[in-house]
This record gives sequence, C-alpha cells and structure tokens, in this order.
Amino acid sequence: MKRRPAILVLEDGRTFRGESYGAVGETFGEAVFNTGMTGYQETLTDPSYHRQVVVQTAPHIGNTGVNTEDDESDRIWVAGYVVRDPARIGSNWRATGELEQRLADEGVVGICGVDTRALTRHLRERGAMRVGISSVTTDTEELLERVRSAPAMVGADLSTEVTTDKPYVVQAEGEQRYVIAALDLGIKRNVPRRLAARGVTTHVLPASSTIEELLATGADAIFFSPGPGDPATAEHPVALAREVLRRRVPLFGICFGSQILGRALGFGTYKLGYGHRGINQPVLDRTTGKVEVTSHNHGFAVQVPGAGADGAVVPNQVIDTEFGGVEVSHVCLNDNVVEGLRALDVPAFTVQYHPEAAAGPRDADYLFDRFVELIEGARSRGADDSGEQHA
Repeated sequence: MKRRPAILVLEDGRTFRGESYGAVGETFGEAVFNTGMTGYQETLTDPSYHRQVVVQTAPHIGNTGVNTEDDESDRIWVAGYVVRDPARIGSNWRATGELEQRLADEGVVGICGVDTRALTRHLRERGAMRVGISSVTTDTEELLERVRSAPAMVGADLSTEVTTDKPYVVQAEGEQRYVIAALDLGIKRNVPRRLAARGVTTHVLPASSTIEELLATGADAIFFSPGPGDPATAEHPVALAREVLRRRVPLFGICFGSQILGRALGFGTYKLGYGHRGINQPVLDRTTGKVEVTSHNHGFAVQVPGAGADGAVVPNQVIDTEFGGVEVSHVCLNDNVVEGLRALDVPAFTVQYHPEAAAGPRDADYLFDRFVELIEGARSRGADDSGEQHA
C-alpha cells in the first residue's frame, strides 16, 4: 500500500514521525504498549482495547498475515495501531490476508516507522496518556490541541459500547455438564471455548442484563467477562455482582470482571501508571506457590485494605467484608499488584489476568477447572442441605 507521512503526538507534547499504516486519517485514544512477541490479531480484536492506541513493542509486525480463525470478536477494536517495522508480505499457511489491508478495510488508522522502543520507554516513565495519530496533517500543534481535548480513560464507561446486542449461546463440547450465564462486558471468544471444552454451555448476555435474566438461562454459575473502561463507572455490574453474592450463586470473573467483584466486596480500584499488557507477565498463585507466565490487558487494579502505596498486599491476609472473608489469591511479581481474589464464605473467585490466554501462554488454563470445581462444590453443598446423599 502507498504510504503517506504521518505523525503521532502525545498529550505531553512528545512527537514521533513516521508513515501511515492501515487507513489514512486521524484517530485519538489512550496510548498503551503491549509486550507480546506474537498474537497481534488477538490483540487487535480484543474488546478491552476499545478506545486505546496500541504500541507493539515487538519490532516486526504482520509477518504471519491475518486469518479467519484467530479473531477474539467480530471486529478490530483498537483506536489506533503503532508499529516499528511492518512486514512487506505475510507468510503463514493459515493466512487469508494481509494485516495492513485488514486495518485499512476496517478504518483503523496506524503509523509505522516509529521508534517504538523510545515511545514505550516514554510511556513507561510518564505513564499511559492520550495520543493522536494523523496521516492527513503534519501540524503538530493543531493535533496536540485536539489530543488534549479528547476524553480520558479515567471515568470512561465503555463496557456498554462493546457488549453483545442480543443473547447467544456457545454449546458444550460433547455431553453438557453445566450451564453458565456470562455477562458480556467485552468478552473474548476463547472464554466460552475453554468452558465448552469442559462440558460447559455458555449463555452470553448483554451488559444491561438483570439477575433474573441471567438465572432464567438455567445457569449453574455466573461469569463476569473482561472489558474496557474504568470499573468505578460500572454501577450496574457491581450491583449485579452483589446480588449474585447474596444469592450464593457461584461466580467467576476475569480482568474487568475481577475489578467488578472487588468493588462489589467494598474494595476500591485505581488507575495503574501504564498498565499490564502482554503475554509474558509473571503471576504468583498463592494457593499453590507456583509462578505462572500469563496474558494481561488491564489498566486498572483492585486496591485492598492494608495495601501499601504501591498496591503491595500483606501475605496471607484475610479481609473481612459484608460477604465474609476474602483473600488475595494471585499477585503480579513485577509490581505486587492484586491479580486475583478468592471469597472464603461464598462461592466466588476472580483473576485480573487472562486464563483464556489467546494467543497464549497456557499456564493459567487450570482456572477454568477451578471454576468447574466451584460449581461442583456448590451443587454438592446444595444437595447436602436438602438432605440428598452423595457417593
């Protein structure tokens, strides 16, 4: 594709010059960086990147083209795309097209030929911030003015912009064991796939759904999905999570869903300086003592009582809440950020990273087994309470 001069301007005035990549035009959003070496198609189609301009730290992007199988939703969600060295030709046996053409077809404005290492270091030191990309003007001052007038991510209520318009069902593979209702706050396709592999049928419902609508599916448990935006704005999902906890229906949440549970339990949430985004983030599972290499995409985190100014949590601390004791089950080893919560007196747990792991790694896949075990345990206790016998 023919390239045009392009500029990238951050809200603090830092400017990078390069060439157009994808669609020609202008775009604005929050500048964030992703440290994954692979999986750019999954990144682009992840709804959690809605209204964000993604900087790829891996220098060579597009070398495997794009295909019809790896999308995590039905469209590209990133607001803009920044790469250093775009591949001239995509080459892979699964490829059905070129990345740049896909970006252009979906109107995604990008920039290439940028020193992404310098840009990443700048964001690492100064924090995620608003940004604009333009391939229709080279007037940096004019673009900077519009960048600074763009909406910030703090206070952004975005889950309703990415949720499904109507319910749909992903059937279990083989014999159905359980049914769950998933509140779609920006769900990735690999979540119901991983559940289907365990004999779970998933009913995916819009973010505005009520507890009655969720339970009308015959759900054995409720799932709160990942998604974009500031969890402090998610009043309806938080109220819904509190009702799920009151009814003692098993609950599992991922990423945004974990932050929702945190707020439902009475904890706060806060904006991380530059967030966690990539498929190479180390997390400690406090239950087993194992360290997992995990997939992340979050710019907010849960603030539990007693945590330090850096978010660091006290080991083995049980926190009293309206719904009983809660412990931090997982922590990020890079910065001690809370990466998982486990309720001790109601059947609920969450993780802030991505065990569905598209495009990898698979270290945390076991969490879907824990979800099934949580459902089994709740069912067993319910049968015991009604006087039924178990083998």
